[in-house]
Amino acid sequence: MTDPLKALKAELLDVALEAAHRAGAFLCDGRPDDLGVAATKTSAVDVVTEMDIASEKLITDFLAERRPDDGVLGEEGASLAGSSGVQWVVDPIDGTVNYLYGRPDWCVSIAARKDGETLVGVVHAPVRRETYRAVLGEGAFAGDRPARVRPAPPFGQALIGTGFGYLTERRVRQAEVTRHLVPKVRDIRRGGSAAIDLCDVALGRLDAYYERGLNPWDFAAGDLVAREAGALTGGRPGEPLSGELAIAAPPGLFEPLQGLLEDLGAWHD
Repeated sequence: MTDPLKALKAELLDVALEAAHRAGAFLCDGRPDDLGVAATKTSAVDVVTEMDIASEKLITDFLAERRPDDGVLGEEGASLAGSSGVQWVVDPIDGTVNYLYGRPDWCVSIAARKDGETLVGVVHAPVRRETYRAVLGEGAFAGDRPARVRPAPPFGQALIGTGFGYLTERRVRQAEVTRHLVPKVRDIRRGGSAAIDLCDVALGRLDAYYERGLNPWDFAAGDLVAREAGALTGGRPGEPLSGELAIAAPPGLFEPLQGLLEDLGAWHD
């Protein structure tokens, strides 16, 4: 007898993969040489390009065609309640500034949630020629290769990824946290895409990642990929990963990193 939840997850994964690959091809093939900023959000350096908007429309139109009763939450304004209990969380370009400058670390991030629980996550990074995917309870993969976190190193040998917000006050505070953290670890990396950073933890390319100020579309897919690859994810002690603070690391590194970030006040501006 077919398990309805398993069948649903398989369908959602197929839809997410096709939507992400369609958007990725569009973003690569359609990127104008004179790409510019179409709008700004929280500050003058928090940019939206015309391609962000067009990519989100491509994805949401495809989702409406394939799953018309589902809800959608998109970074560039897509918002639909739906009636099926499934909600798609879409970032049409995570790493927009990287995309704007022609840097490789940007991706299309698509997650499917049901009743508040993420069932499927797909992060497609076309310039890397990699697609990361996860299904709840079924593991994480980069292409067809299983993804697994790197075993926790001694804290002083950890390579840690992070990101910075766009508001000046937040950036100043984040720089102060980083100043205290740098002498205690191997090094810090700032890639510019939260979704890719979370997947890099899943693949052992980073030992850990943390950031304050993320939105659901930034982390929904990458969080599932990291967890299914063996990472712990969360925020402040006892709290889930959220916009207040997002942390991902293997067991044994997650706990001391979370404790240090709590002591440093990484969860507030």
